[in-house]
Amino acid sequence: MNRQQGRASISAILLIVILGAVGLAFVTGVPAYNKLQRLDEGVKAAWSDVVNQYQRRADLVPNLVEVAKGYAAHEESVFTQVTEARSRVSSMNVNVGDLDANALQQFQAAQAQLSGALSRLIAVSENYPELKASEVFQNLQVQLEGTENRIATARSDYINTVREFNSSVRQFPTNMIAGFAGLSAKPNFSVENEAQISTAPKVSFGQ
Repeated sequence: MNRQQGRASISAILLIVILGAVGLAFVTGVPAYNKLQRLDEGVKAAWSDVVNQYQRRADLVPNLVEVAKGYAAHEESVFTQVTEARSRVSSMNVNVGDLDANALQQFQAAQAQLSGALSRLIAVSENYPELKASEVFQNLQVQLEGTENRIATARSDYINTVREFNSSVRQFPTNMIAGFAGLSAKPNFSVENEAQISTAPKVSFGQ
């Protein structure tokens, strides 16, 4: 074999190696890319559900306050706290595309403030038997309790979806595909005890 033939053989081997590497990258990269896209869409859907459920709760607040005012007019400070907290969460428009750790922390803090204000409203209702006995108020209680359950479920789903996405983004070789696709780890809810997420707060207006 002369030098020219040797070079040709080396070139052929290199071509085979390159084609093999490209083929392997294609075979492994396409499924990984598709998985990341699927998980990314899952995170978007999960976040949308979280926002929708929190909005459902915010929409109940005006009716709760108006009914309570009819029986407990002297509790103006509590009504003000609830209304202001509700206004704060309603003014927050956190799209999934703008979601980062800071935005999520602000969103969570505002929702927690509304939860606290609603808890104070519930506590006040215990001092007014007629308010507790109101059929309208009891119906709102059922809706609020159901919404709290939906919120807990939506938060739990979001946390699990983000965990799966972030795990894929950080693992090799999927992390290389994620970098190519412009995808990075997403922020997640943080609580001192994540068991709280799976247990909706107790909302009781019962007699």
